[in-house]
Amino acid sequence: MSHCRRNSARGKVIDPYVKLLLDAMKHSGCAVNKERHFSCEDCNGNVSGGFDASVSQIVLCQNNICNQAHMNRVVTHELIHAFDHCRAHVDWFTNVRHLACSEVRAANLSGDCSLLNEILRLHFGLKQHHQTCVRDRAIRSILAVRNISKEVAQKAVDEVFESCFNDHEPFGRIPHNKTYARYAHRDFQNRDRYYSNI
Repeated sequence: MSHCRRNSARGKVIDPYVKLLLDAMKHSGCAVNKERHFSCEDCNGNVSGGFDASVSQIVLCQNNICNQAHMNRVVTHELIHAFDHCRAHVDWFTNVRHLACSEVRAANLSGDCSLLNEILRLHFGLKQHHQTCVRDRAIRSILAVRNISKEVAQKAVDEVFESCFNDHEPFGRIPHNKTYARYAHRDFQNRDRYYSNI
């Protein structure tokens, strides 16, 4: 088993973000098969991963993922895209606003913009910093996969930002760290119990 496969398997077992997303996918009728839906490959540039909607597969760029924490963030980010694909039937290829919404959600919910990650990137700021990070990372992600101008990407993000930033499904909240993600996972598991008692 390759280092990439081993690390992605470890994340699926222990990372609370990944565990919640896998449960949510299954609950939504889109169960994830580790062998079928994940692929470890060498990638060009500095891309860490991607979601290939045409085959419903997450690509993990083994040559650009440097450690287990990075692997977990990439898997989480791409699983958010897979979740969106499952629940919302996203038009990835012709509607840039759909792509922008999923990128906003992935940057917001995956831990990409956690305080620790931003400090490690030497990006500091207090007022509205999380929102600024989410917006910037969503635009960068769109530009990495679409041959469009930065202005078009910014416009798409601006148009969907408020509604997509506030869509926290399946977490129910922004999971700022693993503790919040564990609470979100526990709450997700208890949703059915609560609704069955109404």
